[in-house]
Amino acid sequence: MAAGVLVAGQAGLAQGQTSAETASAETPAYMDAELSVKERVDDLLSRMTLEEKIAQITTVWTAKTELFDEQGRFDPEKAKNLYPDGIGHFARPNDLQGASSPLEEPFRDEQETVQLVNAIQRYAVEETRLGIPVLFHEEGLHGYAARGATSFPQAIGLASTWDPALIEDIYSVVAREIRARGPHMVLSPVVDVARDPRWGRIEETYGEDPYLAGRIGLASVLGFQGRSLPLADDKVFATLKHMTGHGQPESGTNVGPSNLSERLLREVFFPPFEYIVENSNIHSVMASYNEIDGVPSHANGWLLNDVLRGEWGFEGAVVSDYWGIDDLVRLHGVEPNMKQAAVRALKAGVDFDLPDGNAFKLLPEALEEGLVTEAEIDQAVRRMLEIKFLSGMFEDPYADAEYAVEVTDNAEARALAEEAARKSVVLLKNDGMLPLDKNGLGTLAVIGPNADAVRLGGYSDVPTRVLTVLDGIKAEADDALNIVHHPGVEITSQGDWWENEIILADREKNLQMIEEAKQVAEGADAIVLVIGGTEATSREGWDNQHLGDRTDIELVGEQKELAEAMFALGKPVTVVLINGKPLGVEDVAAQANALVEGWYLGQEGGTAMADILFGNANPGGKLPVTIARNVGQLPLVYNHKPSALRGYLFDTTEPLFPFGYGLSYTTFEYGAPTLSDASIPVDGEVTVSVDVTNTGDVAGDEVVQLYLRDVVSSVTRPVQELRGFERITLAPGETRTVTFTLGEDDLRFWNRDMERVVEPGAFEIMTGTSSADTQSVTLTVE
Repeated sequence: MAAGVLVAGQAGLAQGQTSAETASAETPAYMDAELSVKERVDDLLSRMTLEEKIAQITTVWTAKTELFDEQGRFDPEKAKNLYPDGIGHFARPNDLQGASSPLEEPFRDEQETVQLVNAIQRYAVEETRLGIPVLFHEEGLHGYAARGATSFPQAIGLASTWDPALIEDIYSVVAREIRARGPHMVLSPVVDVARDPRWGRIEETYGEDPYLAGRIGLASVLGFQGRSLPLADDKVFATLKHMTGHGQPESGTNVGPSNLSERLLREVFFPPFEYIVENSNIHSVMASYNEIDGVPSHANGWLLNDVLRGEWGFEGAVVSDYWGIDDLVRLHGVEPNMKQAAVRALKAGVDFDLPDGNAFKLLPEALEEGLVTEAEIDQAVRRMLEIKFLSGMFEDPYADAEYAVEVTDNAEARALAEEAARKSVVLLKNDGMLPLDKNGLGTLAVIGPNADAVRLGGYSDVPTRVLTVLDGIKAEADDALNIVHHPGVEITSQGDWWENEIILADREKNLQMIEEAKQVAEGADAIVLVIGGTEATSREGWDNQHLGDRTDIELVGEQKELAEAMFALGKPVTVVLINGKPLGVEDVAAQANALVEGWYLGQEGGTAMADILFGNANPGGKLPVTIARNVGQLPLVYNHKPSALRGYLFDTTEPLFPFGYGLSYTTFEYGAPTLSDASIPVDGEVTVSVDVTNTGDVAGDEVVQLYLRDVVSSVTRPVQELRGFERITLAPGETRTVTFTLGEDDLRFWNRDMERVVEPGAFEIMTGTSSADTQSVTLTVE
């Protein structure tokens, strides 16, 4: 698999000597793979100059083109002049020039990326004094964000599977495709708990619940990097993001202040991070852009040192979000200049400065002025070196282009992407319209702007292929069904995930297109209406000129009018939503015969959706978020406090669809939950059992959910908290007993003195098909 092997001997190197010039010298201790990581780090660190240390904790991204010749190839001579002390960290080797769009100019493919990575590694290993390889990172939110790589459903769709085993398999494939091209780190997963659908980045999350986000997040980490270290040849280091409070920003706007109490942080936003730190070998956590109680996360020593490292025992590195340290000056205004920002971030626990190292490059000046100590710099460098030694790159830093081509988007990956898409689909309403009978319908009209559009979601590139909903329906219909199509409306006339300016489509043109769509659909026996959002209408707002958040949760443009026109035809209408944010489609839901939430389904989504619509597969996904009726209900989450949601004049507090909800083509009957013991001590365990029966005529998946409520507590507790789930498959008539174990970790909370305790008393234990449909039993804790 490897294209080369690292051989170096640098003991006692004089300044300016390279490893190639000293190949015959005694092999230094840090090159001895038999030694412990600590011994190797200690030895290497003792040999490094201050400049070499700083090189390790800074990054190259927007200036990468300065290292290339006219043909875009890496030039070692330029590297010697620009980076004589080595390159510690290199961002996104598959892109061409930092911030750019692969839609305007294709990024590097497998062979081109491997060629670049190997060239840079060869320079680092052979032409720098100590021969320290480079750490490359990439993005892998729902697939490797690179040309030709497999595109899986967006994160919020993956969360809708409620299937950790599947998630681990998916991210194992993503890791393999990334590592095959050379990088050893990925800036994923996002385990922010998302509690505001106005926020454009909600699609990147695993939803509103800390328990679900933690379990799905852990599965993704295990997929990325495995269960043991050093990394295997097909694994990469994962990065948990964003620590923390990022998912409930003020006004729903990205990077806005998170006005959260310590209690809310500990009850809602910390748990996914804590759970993954304590149950995996995670070695990288990214600080968040936002402030908490006036302190930006990149300057928050309590958050990164006291809690993350002190309380949870995290032993890895904290990486800055892109320009997060710079923002201490230019956005938050808590430091007067970049040097002071670098000092504050370093002392707060940030170890690597991404993406360009603008702040940490100034640490030598800060050291000279006595603002930091070399020991503080060494600690950050040590964490970088530990990651590099644990990655195996000192033994073999190179990639194999032929292998990268072989494993990228192969048959196994495509089959997994298709399975993931099928399991991501959530059936929200069905009056018997679905599944469609292709032999009983003469003509099916497929209408809507998302029917034949490529919708992958943020942090995507251009896959080898994408099957749209229309593609899938046509393939399934074959000769048995006549398919007619019209887009109905356009959503935007300009813009995508990368482009700054977004221009909505022309209203008059859309009204004319609606009339055309009516004519196309009039002769059909049934309609599939595919509407929703795009990567331009809800996305990461990463700059004042690149906005992505919204003041509403409605369908954009004239889509609602298109839906009204289709309903007015008096034909059966199945509405398919393709989108990244949960939409308040109350009127559409009321009039549709069937409503399907597809999210962004990835490259194989068309096949998967057709399988669902025509009954080749039975939908089993469940919502990882509460879907509100309108923006006035926000924030609306299932795990609210008892005093919340008293009521509104002229409207309801009830959600459009509750957390954990999802229908099937079959029916399931739940028995009442039973306990192995009616009472347990505060440090005891109890087994909860519930019988689930498929009472329908077809096999189906059901996600059995367990919730609890502390009935009386010294501080207020949520009315429900998810504490277990399992996705099961049942044949018609089959009954299965599903069991969950509850213990101290599930029952404890932070009391009024901010101590984590289990208080004696009654707990309501609930099992059911969603947060809104449960049966309960009482557990007494003594």
